[in-house]
Amino acid sequence: MENTATQSSLGTREIETLSAEPNSVLHEEVSSGGRGHVHTGPRSEESGPAPAANRTGLTIGLVIVAVLLGAAIFEGIHARAKDRSELNDATQVAAVPTVFVTKPSGGSAAQEITLPGNTQAFTDTPIYARTSGYLRHWYADIGAHVRKGQLLADIETPELDQQLLQAQAELLSVKANMDLAQTTSVRWQGLLEKHAVSKQETDQVVSDYAAKQAAYASSQANVRRLQELQSYERVLAPFDGIITARNTDIGALIGTGSGSTPKELFHEAAVGKLLVYVAVPEVYADKIRDGQQVTITQDANPGQIIEGTISRNSNAIDQTSRTLNVQVGVDNASGQLKPGAYVFVHMKLPSSGTHTFTIPSNTLLFRAEGLRVGVVRNGVVTLVPITIGHDFGSTVEVTSGLSPDDQIVLDPSDSLISGTKVDAKPAKKESAL
Repeated sequence: MENTATQSSLGTREIETLSAEPNSVLHEEVSSGGRGHVHTGPRSEESGPAPAANRTGLTIGLVIVAVLLGAAIFEGIHARAKDRSELNDATQVAAVPTVFVTKPSGGSAAQEITLPGNTQAFTDTPIYARTSGYLRHWYADIGAHVRKGQLLADIETPELDQQLLQAQAELLSVKANMDLAQTTSVRWQGLLEKHAVSKQETDQVVSDYAAKQAAYASSQANVRRLQELQSYERVLAPFDGIITARNTDIGALIGTGSGSTPKELFHEAAVGKLLVYVAVPEVYADKIRDGQQVTITQDANPGQIIEGTISRNSNAIDQTSRTLNVQVGVDNASGQLKPGAYVFVHMKLPSSGTHTFTIPSNTLLFRAEGLRVGVVRNGVVTLVPITIGHDFGSTVEVTSGLSPDDQIVLDPSDSLISGTKVDAKPAKKESAL
């Protein structure tokens, strides 16, 4: 028993010693009877290759771990560099402003101006009485279509009738005196041939006959004058037209004497042809031509378009309004327009030249050096000076500075300068207007 315990304690110390030494190997053998003993000793030659294989595997494992770790580090660095590059690209793209552009339209022949106008009848006149009296009856009221010579009213003139009767009686008296003077003159001339009377007495009789002839002619003229005044008892229409006003009634006193103010009885207008008067601003005066066709519209009938022709103009600028007075003739046989109506006249303006363009007004830049527009060329803005012809409101006519293919910046900012890089995109049609 003591030997066994001694061997066990020795074996335990040897195992601890071998475990402490890196070059020791522990071998355990178990006998068939359940007992075993531990054999310790220095590393033999047969156990030499195993430690070398372990070191090689460990080295390979470390290399693999290092490779994987390096790959992970590289992948992270690469992804971060890619993200940084994409961010830089996005920043640069965002730094380039986007602008909408449009191209100038050639010419300005299609441009037109719309101006207000007033319509007047081709012939418009008041109708007065030429004789004094009382209105017996009227036959035409407002809105009546009348023909030339149609009876409008009758005037009762009792005083004039008596004056005419008196003048006719005086005419008969004067004629009787003239006939007597003629007979006396013939008789005295016969006596003169027989030398029964003197030459002086005969000349006096002949002269009296001539005076009686003149008095008779004067009486005739007076009768005709009164007859002419009496004919004015019938008030007649002076031309074909419409009665637009009636300012009298039955029994009204009508005076035409020097001490009374004439009163308008009727007002008549010829509406078969109308005249429209338009005040054209001085800036457009040189574009107006006689015979030019225009169109007329009115708020009362928005869908109705009426054709007209410029018949004449004043050829002078009004110093107060700085406008040119233009007269437009309109055929109004159908009565589509009424005298005095407020209308709009649309006039086509010819182009200022063969190399003119029209651009939207929201492309203009007002700078200290003059009027400019931003033109995009190869992605870079250039401020181009231009010359304006006419201002049509939403658009302007450009007479110089642009070409048909220029891309003009819409709604440019005040800070826009030449050399600015931009991303140009075509504007929608409604945006360019």
